[in-house]
Amino acid sequence: MGDLTNIKPAFRKALRIVCFLIIGFILAIGCISQPAQTASSLPPVAVEEGIDEEQFFSGFVPPELQLSQPDEELPVTAFREIWAYLVAGREQFLDLNHPITDLVYFGAEVDSYGKLVDMPSFSNVQAFRGRKHFVAACNSRALTHFVLAEGSPERRALVRDLLEEAKPYDGLQIDFETVPARDGEIFLSFLRELRQGLGDKMFTVALPARTRTLSEDVYDYTKIKPIVDRILVMAYDEHWSTSAPGPIASMGWCQRVAQYSLDTIGQEKLIMGLPFYGRSWGSENMNVAYIYSTVERIIKEQNIKEIQRVNGIPTFKYNMPLSVTVFYEDAYSLSARLEMYKRMGVNSVGFWRIGQETPAFWPVIRRENP
Repeated sequence: MGDLTNIKPAFRKALRIVCFLIIGFILAIGCISQPAQTASSLPPVAVEEGIDEEQFFSGFVPPELQLSQPDEELPVTAFREIWAYLVAGREQFLDLNHPITDLVYFGAEVDSYGKLVDMPSFSNVQAFRGRKHFVAACNSRALTHFVLAEGSPERRALVRDLLEEAKPYDGLQIDFETVPARDGEIFLSFLRELRQGLGDKMFTVALPARTRTLSEDVYDYTKIKPIVDRILVMAYDEHWSTSAPGPIASMGWCQRVAQYSLDTIGQEKLIMGLPFYGRSWGSENMNVAYIYSTVERIIKEQNIKEIQRVNGIPTFKYNMPLSVTVFYEDAYSLSARLEMYKRMGVNSVGFWRIGQETPAFWPVIRRENP
């Protein structure tokens, strides 16, 4: 601004006041302006008109989904197909009287060399009267990329082993939940190769839930639909172990997932997945690393009096209150979700997994008369 010493005192005073006013105005604008939202901070779906945003993203149940009272008698809901997962080693939980049309036997996995391992024995489920499906899973991003590489000996061996293991079953299901973003077309070619090799056997895939079309989605429902006979949409884990506490599958979220799935997959090929399990969250995660100043603070706050040493290394223990939040599924919540899906036009449902459910659930579901 230059030297103010040669400017008359009155003028200097007025100039300072003007400068302070300008600076104050700029600061005020900065304080009241909101930071722009980045793409990563925006919600994944738009809030429906007339629904409060906080309610929407906390699992708000739209008016058309108002539920009956928990003390009322639960309805019995009928579906054309009722799928259920059974984990190898938990066969004692399979009740042959339950109205299950399709048993998905879990599960073979892909090892670090690309080989199919841990195949369950078909003889363990041979008594089940419905269709039986062999399922293979791969839940490592790097390993999935490795085994899907077109023309590789690992992929050829995996396809051969999958087709061989599926022979005694009525169908094959692929549950690859960590396909890398750039491997979408390779994943589709892998599915086409299996489809061709399976012949008349039923071919299904388990895919993560979607509420809208994503850009360059490796699990694009519209691209996968022509290749397979059924798509089981895993409409659960809306909240997970490292998220904030919340329902495994809130009613409002499930409604949006089901509507998108019906629009893109259609009634004939869609299986809506439901959870039998719950999850808990603690107010404290104690499995963390500490810097020394944090250790000093804990010793002071918890009034630690006894510090022992193990081979020279200091260690201490203390107890503290822990708040735990649990969300789970009972016969009422499962029945309400079934009723919602039925009203929306869903023909087939599937459950993860047998042995995790309340026995009170099975009387509220039945198979439609052929």
